[in-house]
Amino acid sequence: MVRFRSSVSFRAPAIVAFAALGLALGAISAPAEEAKQAPGARPQAGAKGGPEAKQPDKEGWISLFDGKSLGDWKVVAEADFERHGEVLVEDRQILLKAGLPATGIKWTGKFPKIDYEIALEAMRVEGDDFFCGLTFPVGDKWLTLVCGGWGGQATGLSNIDGDSAIDNETCTFQEYKQKQWYRIRVRVAKDRISAWLDQERIVDLEWAKRQLSIRWEVEPTQPLGIATWYTTAALRNIRFRPLAAKPDASPKEPGAKRE
Repeated sequence: MVRFRSSVSFRAPAIVAFAALGLALGAISAPAEEAKQAPGARPQAGAKGGPEAKQPDKEGWISLFDGKSLGDWKVVAEADFERHGEVLVEDRQILLKAGLPATGIKWTGKFPKIDYEIALEAMRVEGDDFFCGLTFPVGDKWLTLVCGGWGGQATGLSNIDGDSAIDNETCTFQEYKQKQWYRIRVRVAKDRISAWLDQERIVDLEWAKRQLSIRWEVEPTQPLGIATWYTTAALRNIRFRPLAAKPDASPKEPGAKRE
């Protein structure tokens, strides 16, 4: 706002001239502002994603990452994540650079506690520890699906009855290749937790009578988060969908080829 002293008077033509000048400046500044948001500009971490990213597709999947910004994802910076690596959004991926020891993001939007599936694609870019520690809610508890921990291969749920993934019955050992995409999917139903790596079911656990918890190192990522440990990883195609009343034994998932 421009303020004028009461002792100074302006004639009508002068006022009209100032108004015309203001309109002209507005017309010039508007395109400049639009240029900052032009397609192809590098997205900024922390910028909010648009609502179009949260519309379900024909198979019910709802995107949690629009490929342009972190949106409702927040970089974790507490405890073992205090010395986290850089988090970037580029090439429609979230890049989590290696931390000392951990780097991670957590979801700050709404998310179900039960009867849902969550899926993503993850790649280990550098490092030899877990490249996807997916922490997710199970009712009022949480679990973490660890992919590639304890030397690079151990995969399973932490914790079951107090035992980490390496020490309980969900543990398998997978040969993860550097710079290769893997499809990861978790289904949380009222009586069972299942997980898939690509097309292979790697977890099938009846959980109702088990004690569920997470390791203290990844507590800052709850209720929903993704972490790495001394490792650089890339993430993409993060999405979820509510379960139908009677989910199929092997629900359809958008196809994706390994790269």
